[in-house]
Amino acid sequence: MRAHLLLIAVVFVWGATFVLIKNALQDVSPLLFNVIRMTLAFGVLAIVYRSHWKHITRRALVSGAVVGFCLAMGYQFQTAGLRLTTPSKSAFITGLVVVLVPLLSAIPFLRSQGAHAPRWNVYVGALLAFGGIVLLTTPAHAAFGFDSINVGDLLTLGCALGFALHVLALAHTLPRVPFTQLAVLQIGFCALFMAISGPLFEHPHIRWTPRVMIALLIAALLATAAAFTIQTWAQQFLPATHTALILALEPVFAWLTSFVVLGERLGLRGSVGAVFILMGIACTEFLSNSMQPTAHEVIPLN
Repeated sequence: MRAHLLLIAVVFVWGATFVLIKNALQDVSPLLFNVIRMTLAFGVLAIVYRSHWKHITRRALVSGAVVGFCLAMGYQFQTAGLRLTTPSKSAFITGLVVVLVPLLSAIPFLRSQGAHAPRWNVYVGALLAFGGIVLLTTPAHAAFGFDSINVGDLLTLGCALGFALHVLALAHTLPRVPFTQLAVLQIGFCALFMAISGPLFEHPHIRWTPRVMIALLIAALLATAAAFTIQTWAQQFLPATHTALILALEPVFAWLTSFVVLGERLGLRGSVGAVFILMGIACTEFLSNSMQPTAHEVIPLN
């Protein structure tokens, strides 16, 4: 019961941070926000796991760099897209990582050792999710053309791909590298890649307002550093199907938070699209026993 409750709390924090970060982006550029967030999280994890530093190997460093690059890709696209779209849309599109991971596993090079090729339900789930994306991201008065999709929604699709590659990279590296080392190194390299790429794609700026500082502290300490530790501990005691069901609640929590705080409503078309995405996630997750991913900094569940 404690594992269930703590993991639900983590997923709630992840869902709520969409609204929190959306508000903070009025006072800080998105990529700079990411750099500060990950640097703070890296500092905390480096202290918590300080006893593991002397055991870090070259393999761990290379693995951390690869996984950190994928994680940076996911967060850079997500935060840049969140500035241009709504929190609930961002969360539902990000949730597509659950569909993309088994779909990308159809490529032998990306499939981890022991993982199976995707079954029929993965392709059905992808088709449902694709239909949901079109409904969710196109305006109610528009036709079903991609030219009417918000740029922020397209960037968030890139985020889902980045997080999916992050899960696959973790599946390759975790059997060979201790998670405690990888947890620290991937966040450190993620912060490094963000610091390098940020100035190339934006003119960084920040106003140190209370909402920025609160968002940074919650995102860094709760949604990144603490979430890693809690999720890893909880998954020792939870069946994969229970974990997947809890993690699929993230976009729901994001929508509820956005509704309560911002008064955001998806409308009939958007709501149908959100349901289609959840149906695609459910079809992919619960009709297969293959590796099941989470929507954020994650490890395989089996």
